[in-house]
Formats: sequence, C-alpha cells, structure tokens
Amino acid sequence: MSVTALMVKELRQRTGSGMMECKRALKDADGDMELAIDNMRKAGLAKADKKSGRIAAEGRIAVAQNDDTTKAVIIDVNCETDFVAKGDEFKAFAQGIADAILASDVATAEAALELTLADGKTIDEVRRGLIAKLGENITLRRFERVSATGGTGYYLHGEKIGVVVCLDKADEALAKDVAMHIAASKPVCVSEADVPAETIEREKAIFVAQAEESGKPAEIIEKMIGGRIRKFLAEITLEGQAFVKDDKVTVGKLVSGKGNKVSSFVNLAVGEGIEKDEGDFAAEVMAQVRGV
Repeated sequence: MSVTALMVKELRQRTGSGMMECKRALKDADGDMELAIDNMRKAGLAKADKKSGRIAAEGRIAVAQNDDTTKAVIIDVNCETDFVAKGDEFKAFAQGIADAILASDVATAEAALELTLADGKTIDEVRRGLIAKLGENITLRRFERVSATGGTGYYLHGEKIGVVVCLDKADEALAKDVAMHIAASKPVCVSEADVPAETIEREKAIFVAQAEESGKPAEIIEKMIGGRIRKFLAEITLEGQAFVKDDKVTVGKLVSGKGNKVSSFVNLAVGEGIEKDEGDFAAEVMAQVRGV
C-alpha cells in the first residue's frame, strides 16, 4: 500500500513525531495506521517529541579527529540532568555523533540527525530511543569543524568544557597544553590582529574618560591610555596571556619557542547561552510523590 502525504500528516498529529519517522513507520507497516502507531510506541518514537519543549541545559562535549589530526569536530549534545550526561550510554551516543559528523560533510545540526551511526540507525532514531528510555529531552545543539595545516589537538575538562586547537605544525602535547590554557583562561581570540578595531576604540574611549578625571597632563594621559590598551589586549588574546602552567611566559612565547603557531581555536561549554529553569526541585519531587 502506498503512503500518502495525508497519512503522514495524520500519523504526525496522532503521535507528535517528526515527518521522516512517520513516513518510515508507515512504510514499514505497509500503510497500516494502527500498526504504525503501535510500532512507534514500542520504539518510543511517539513519546520523543512530547519532551522536545523541555529545557536541556546539561550534557557533554565530545571531540573526534581524523587519523593525521589535520581535521577535527567538536560537538555539544544536551540533556536535562547531569546524571544522564555522566552515563555511559549518553557518553557513547555523543562520541558516536562526533565520529559520524567527522566522516561526513553535513553543515548543520539538523542535517546531522539523518547521519547513520555504527548500529545502522540514524542519529535521530537513536536520540528518540534514548529520550523514551531515559525520560529526558536530548538534543544535538551544535558542532564546529576545524582543520589545520599541521595538526589539531584538544582538551576536555570533564564532560562540560571542550577546546580544540589548530597548529601550523603537528604537536599533540603542545596543542593539549594550549587547549587546557584556553579552557581555564577563556581568551576571545588568538592575537591582537584578530581583535576588531571597534572593540579597541570602545575600550579606549572608556580609558580616556577615566584618565581625564585624574586631571593629569595630556601627554601623561596618552601614556596611561597606551598602557591600559596593551594590558587589555594581553588579557583577551591567547598569545598575550600568561601561560597557566608557567606565568613567567606568555602563550605566544611558549608556542613560538617551539617553532609553532596557533591558527585558530574553538572553545565550547555545555549550557552556555541557555536560560535554565530555576524551579524548586524539592517541591517538584514532593508533588510527584503526592501525585499532584
């Protein structure tokens, strides 16, 4: 029996599931609507979308590299609780996604959901199955690809923070050290050349206003402003920051001393930019116990 658009629409309305899942379920059931619904309920797919509106601000960062480390992918997969994020099943799911994206050319998280994992299922199918099993909303929030002329390296701080660094020359140990520094010190860019001119002008205007209140001569004020700008740039650029493992040397000097250069980096943290629901957890648990 052929599957029509109207049949897919009806199944979507009755189950709350996505179009591709409904179309696939109807094909597998040879157009039998009730059988398709039963099969989706057994697989947990009919429940997944009902949890899609819930805030998923926990999760984990995962990284995948190719064999020569010239390419890497860093991803941010979210769930609702730290308990699920630390579980082996969720960890394996996140790593599987990173590996699949690295081996593909997809450009968006939405497109990545249709990629196939090692078990033959799509990322979205596995995601929905985990939602049904674990009872939490799970999302692939974002990912970024990087490539390097030399090599990439990365550092994961637990499951919450991940940094990938691109070097002109492959050096796994150096890349990891620099990535660890970035995770701790959070520079906004690699060098002074990467800082937008408007950012510098904005800071300069603030420093000028502050310095003018001191009543000092113009030439002294100019020197004060120059010193503050240099300090500002050192604080926000990777190359200007003091290395976390040895504050007597900047990261720029550390890297150049090894005949290398950082071309770029990506720093992701789970939950950044997501407004969390600060509800009363104890009251929520009691309400569930009482059946409210």
